[in-house]
Amino acid sequence: MMDANTGIIIAHKNMHQRMEPASLTKLMTLYLTSQAIKQGQITLNDKVHISKSAWQTGGSRMFIQEGSDVSVQDLINGVIVASGNDACVALSQFVGGNEATFVDMMNQTAQQLNMVSTHYMDSTGLPNAQHYTTPYDIALLTRALITNFPQDYVWYKQKWITYNNIKQPNRNRLLWRDNSVDGLKTGHTEEAGYCLVASAERDGTRLISIVMGAPTDAARADDSEALLNWGFRFYHSHKLYDAKQALANPRVWLGANKTVPVGLSQPFYVTIPAGNYSQLQPQININTSLKAPIQAGQTVGMLTVKLNNAVINEAPIVALTDNPRGGLFARAWDHVMMVF
Repeated sequence: MMDANTGIIIAHKNMHQRMEPASLTKLMTLYLTSQAIKQGQITLNDKVHISKSAWQTGGSRMFIQEGSDVSVQDLINGVIVASGNDACVALSQFVGGNEATFVDMMNQTAQQLNMVSTHYMDSTGLPNAQHYTTPYDIALLTRALITNFPQDYVWYKQKWITYNNIKQPNRNRLLWRDNSVDGLKTGHTEEAGYCLVASAERDGTRLISIVMGAPTDAARADDSEALLNWGFRFYHSHKLYDAKQALANPRVWLGANKTVPVGLSQPFYVTIPAGNYSQLQPQININTSLKAPIQAGQTVGMLTVKLNNAVINEAPIVALTDNPRGGLFARAWDHVMMVF
């Protein structure tokens, strides 16, 4: 189980064990689809012409028809709710040009996300000994999906899809029995067992649970629910600092301005055992000899937060504004002051 805000693992068992992911594979297909939308390469309203190879894909289906034109949004819904292999292949062909190229994109993205124990052979997750991942890698992917595409995350809590006059339910049982759960994806093959990636948010804390290889549909839901309830009971997430919040205004030598505001480029969270907030030890360390020119975003120090003298999170401190070199007189004066 991972805390979504910090990426910290708060509970695990066999998290680095290589396993077949079944339809959890589709989280990467959806990640690349969201990325293409964000980059302006495709839109939700684009129509995808359904190929014969997409239409005839086996396994769970959305029931799209060969030769029809289906919107990207409908295909996304079909992948998330119905776990449609046909919709998944159609998206992979549209985003990647063909599925082989798309699979290359999947593997490249896995490496970029540090999913070092993952290898994809297709966009759907059909059984293949060379198609594998680990629970930890799936957690990394899920956190990246939630963090990088927050505007798309609402898709993952849909309970039903109706397409081609066929109504299908989301197989994620937790959506039906826990209002705090709002995603993400189920998977099942004989080889992979029953799998479920779930996420929930309560009181500002968001957790991600990964269950793979469960013996039954009910077991994967029960295990996921137990993990989430345990995590929310014993761990809390706290936002200590906002992005762009000025933490200090250190002296800058040779600059147009004598100081520069510094802070963090992203919100800063810690996830800690309940009841330990008062024991946090934040430490702000800033370079004491900053010299212009300084550019916004330039690293000038480090924020470290400890609990019981153990580092629990850290982040670089950056300049929040530019500070160019000062005029000749100002620089000359600073040179004198630096000597003394």
